[in-house]
Amino acid sequence: MPANVEFQPLNIAVLTVSDSRDEESDTSGRFLVTAAQRSGHNLVEKRIVKDDKYALRAVVSGWIDSPNVQVVLCTGGTGFTQRDMTPEALSVLFDKNIEGFGELFRAISYQEIGTSAVQSRALAGMANKTAIFCLPGSTGACKTAWTGILQQQLDSTHKPCNFVMHLKSSGTDFCQSRG
Repeated sequence: MPANVEFQPLNIAVLTVSDSRDEESDTSGRFLVTAAQRSGHNLVEKRIVKDDKYALRAVVSGWIDSPNVQVVLCTGGTGFTQRDMTPEALSVLFDKNIEGFGELFRAISYQEIGTSAVQSRALAGMANKTAIFCLPGSTGACKTAWTGILQQQLDSTHKPCNFVMHLKSSGTDFCQSRG
């Protein structure tokens, strides 16, 4: 990686999975939007979808196919209730799993919430050069994931490596600046 790498804003879509939240009560989705934008990234779209695996797959498949979405941040549906099915709905879309994301998320969470971290089913994967991160639905968990992992790994200047080089070109300045 060249020594003088410039920051590359990424195009990010945020999906909240919930049967009970709306735009007003969606503090987790709102946090992810704000954190991404404060870090210099672009919000392409934000949606709230009910806990339905086919609806989840439809939305995320569209984003995976879109040339304008490079990263999907999904919050909710990762618990153990009967309705929680984000991992089952989205993992089948992955071309490659990012095992280290879930492992590191649980390790960081352990420092914050102790052994309850074992109940996290956070996961991530790549599909069509789109990074997909599935986070728990609590705002605290989203903050943990963003500050502990995502902020650095979605930053093209982070060394020794980050996910930016593995993502599709967005068709915007990102494409031209990568050369």
